[in-house]
Amino acid sequence: MFSPLSDRIAAAPISWGVCEVPGWGHQLAAGTVLAQMNELGVAATEFGPDGFLPDAPEDKAQTLREHGLQAVGQFVPVVLHDPAHDPLPEVEAAMEGLVAAEASTVVLAAATGREGYDRRPDLDDGGWVTLLANLDRLAAAAAARGLTATLHPHVGTMVESGEETERVLTGSSIGLCLDTGHLLIGGGDPVRIAREHPGRIAHAHLKDVRLDVARRVQSGDLSYTEGVAAGMYVPLGQGDVDIAAIVGALEDAGYAGWYVLEQDTILPGPPMDDDEGPVADVRTSYYYLLALAAQHSGVGI
Repeated sequence: MFSPLSDRIAAAPISWGVCEVPGWGHQLAAGTVLAQMNELGVAATEFGPDGFLPDAPEDKAQTLREHGLQAVGQFVPVVLHDPAHDPLPEVEAAMEGLVAAEASTVVLAAATGREGYDRRPDLDDGGWVTLLANLDRLAAAAAARGLTATLHPHVGTMVESGEETERVLTGSSIGLCLDTGHLLIGGGDPVRIAREHPGRIAHAHLKDVRLDVARRVQSGDLSYTEGVAAGMYVPLGQGDVDIAAIVGALEDAGYAGWYVLEQDTILPGPPMDDDEGPVADVRTSYYYLLALAAQHSGVGI
């Protein structure tokens, strides 16, 4: 029996500006972020970047328990296309923490090997063969640990566009992390993916996007980082992604996974007031998704 949608809403530290990219912006302390997640009422969170939570797997799990949060998964950017690089040790290290925290999902991104998400190299056919084979290998390794591996199309990685996402879906068996914002910015159609491939979607990152800013990123007028700083991401329901259609398509198809609220944010400095800080936008997104949950369950919030 599936859990109701309202019980499958999770948060992510990136909504508080916590990111693995050097120089991204002010990084809030884990205690502040996790306390605000708990106060909002979300059930769970992803781990965030290395260094956000304690390094030791059991300490990660204990920190989340102390804040009343369940672990969902971890975003793991790793080089998958280079035949001289074995990504398995990096992913296995991440999986230790996920298993200790009783999480469910490894969220892989096909890292370029470069810093940040503003530039990426072209991937030739040989690189695609290696990448797709690594995805299947990592999916099998995760399954052996009781975890589900997914591939996250992400701007500035080797898999960002709708065409590249389709190549992953046809060329490998790995599940998909449907990131509604990154897929749109990368030139894909997240509504179409949700409607045509619901059985391959094992995890969902819900983002809303201002298309006017996204088009400037697509054209090269802005880098990805500049687009985020310019307010490309907005709370759910305030942008140009049809979140209601995506959630409806997934729920109608029997999706039983998590919906992770993600609004990539760059903080120029410490928030002066919680009500004006990043938690305000997360709250707006949370209530929006709760309203959709009520539509699907037939009960009030």
